[in-house]
Amino acid sequence: MRPHSVTRLSLYLSVAAVTVAAGGCVDIVGADFPRVVDKQEKSFTVDGKADVSLSTFDGSIEIRPWDKPEVHVVVEKRGADKEAVDSIQVEMKQDANHVVVEVKAPKQDEWLHFHHRSAKLIVSLPAASDLLASSGDGSIDVDGISGKLDLRSGDGSIKGHALDGEVRAHTGDGSIRFDAVKGAVNVDTGDGSVHLEGTFTSLRARTGDGSVRIDAAPGSAPKGDWDISTGDGTVTLALPEDFSAEIDAHTGDGRVHVTDMDLTTNASIEKRSVRGRLGAGGNTVRVRSGDGSITLKRSYGSTTATLPAERP
Repeated sequence: MRPHSVTRLSLYLSVAAVTVAAGGCVDIVGADFPRVVDKQEKSFTVDGKADVSLSTFDGSIEIRPWDKPEVHVVVEKRGADKEAVDSIQVEMKQDANHVVVEVKAPKQDEWLHFHHRSAKLIVSLPAASDLLASSGDGSIDVDGISGKLDLRSGDGSIKGHALDGEVRAHTGDGSIRFDAVKGAVNVDTGDGSVHLEGTFTSLRARTGDGSVRIDAAPGSAPKGDWDISTGDGTVTLALPEDFSAEIDAHTGDGRVHVTDMDLTTNASIEKRSVRGRLGAGGNTVRVRSGDGSITLKRSYGSTTATLPAERP
């Protein structure tokens, strides 16, 4: 090994040290800049259906079900130094079955890059729970929760698996991907793809810029009008054989393709627009793309498998 290589290796080893401080605070010194992680945990016992509100100014949120009658919260505060981490404010409180966790950072010194800080939330709660989860800048990942769910991110992806009930999701910039979802779904993203798979009653899916793919499982039935749209991207809508609705699809620039679907009653099939009755008709399924092709086709079998990994 060359002398200068040995010198660089020695320097790296000397700065890649980890020091554990009191109170769960870990000071990590790396090649780029030191980072400090401080972990806080708290549990809340609930009697009946939990109503949980989670928010962090910057950081991801992970939510998982368990069989205990309590809500367990882990907050991982991260910063460039101990001062930055200590400035992050964590408030946890409970009123009966309503649990609130709010993580804030002071506005001062935010312009200093080395004062960057974030707080990740890792939460376990009963499967039957109402949930509000909000991150100013970070991803949200929810698994196996049934209830009224409201997921919001200013900038980050939102993922859900085996959700049941009334599900809403919004991100300013990021993809939205749900699989094995059941119930009423309302999602939108300012910039990112949308992929939903499950058994739907009501459905609204929108992206300002990105593709949309909807895979509706057998048993899906519109209890109201469905609205699926993208400002710029393709749309693929797969509907089961027992599905009935009025289909209204249009693209501003592209083609509308219909596969294995028998549209009846004054059906109009043109290059950029398709309208007609599917099955016994009923509520309207509206599909729009500002710039991109639309594909309407049949879905077959169950849609309970986990979605394939997202392409980079």
